[in-house]
Amino acid sequence: IELKKQEAEFLGYQMHPYDALMNDYDKGLTVAITDDIFSDLKPQLINLLTLIQDRQPVDNEFLFQSFPKDQQWNFGMEILKRIGFDFEAGRQDISLHPFTINFNSRDVRVTTRIDEEDLGNMTWSCIHEGGHALYEQGLPVEQYGLPLGEYCSLSIHESQSRLWENCIGRSTAFWQHNFKLLKSFFPQQLGLVPVDEFYKGINKVAPSLIRTEADELTYHLHVMIRYELEKLLIGGSISSKDIPAYWNEQYQHYLGIEVPDDKRGCLQDIHWSHGSFGYFATYSLGSIYAAQFYAAIQREYPSLEEEIASGNTSPVSNWLQHNIYPHGRYHTSGELCFNVTGEKLNSKYFIEYATRKFTHIYAQ
Repeated sequence: IELKKQEAEFLGYQMHPYDALMNDYDKGLTVAITDDIFSDLKPQLINLLTLIQDRQPVDNEFLFQSFPKDQQWNFGMEILKRIGFDFEAGRQDISLHPFTINFNSRDVRVTTRIDEEDLGNMTWSCIHEGGHALYEQGLPVEQYGLPLGEYCSLSIHESQSRLWENCIGRSTAFWQHNFKLLKSFFPQQLGLVPVDEFYKGINKVAPSLIRTEADELTYHLHVMIRYELEKLLIGGSISSKDIPAYWNEQYQHYLGIEVPDDKRGCLQDIHWSHGSFGYFATYSLGSIYAAQFYAAIQREYPSLEEEIASGNTSPVSNWLQHNIYPHGRYHTSGELCFNVTGEKLNSKYFIEYATRKFTHIYAQ
């Protein structure tokens, strides 16, 4: 932390020392910009979560049965093909933590993890990392090694994985087409589960300890807690010894859960151990960008939901290939967003998307 404070001073900043570190992951991103977005998002998010908590809980027990490794692997490979991953320009393997790595746009590798007692772990790891990989495969190969051949920012990179994972991969339209395939791999486990029940179950909202296993809504509270903590650390308001108490207090306040130990608390992420201060906000910003991009895609393709339900995701791919991939890092995230959606980043699109989706799932 002391080294990161020194680094911020060497790099320079105008308003807050944390700005210098955030700029490493998203050029031009500042505390002022992030605070503005989060201060708008947080109360609306909490209101939506409060509404959900008062409704009948969603059942997702069917996801926690015995799902053999080989069948999960084969299903995941098929889903990657269906969203457009090019296996002539990449591959998938298994790792303890899913990730995407690329050497150029013609060699992009993803990994997934498989828990034989939890179907969701592998399924959305594949789709999430697939979204990252499609971005890398879509970058102009002739610009390899140059700024136009590199991704715009981590926020935009995360927008690609979240768009495919959540806006598409957790949508009712996607599973209207792909649930038959899933059942063909697991007829005994899922044969009697209706697609509507499956859709609700994969979108269950419930507070949890671990960020990477959080649902689509509470995930942002995990991120905001980390963002605020880092901002205080780099600004000098708190020190490292204060982290566990601050962390536990915030998890109790925002998620209503008691943190049993630091392993499942402030030591759960790898970011701090390798010095990645300034990274966390890009996760939530990515989801907000994703919702805004998805709204723009829907405007351009009014029948998008029907296309996805028929198995055709090419309208999404076409829009991204035209509006996101070819620009590399020519623009900042904010500039790119404005150019392709007609307005700056606005959390209203995520809130509208989430409200529409979860009030339907949790309708009385």
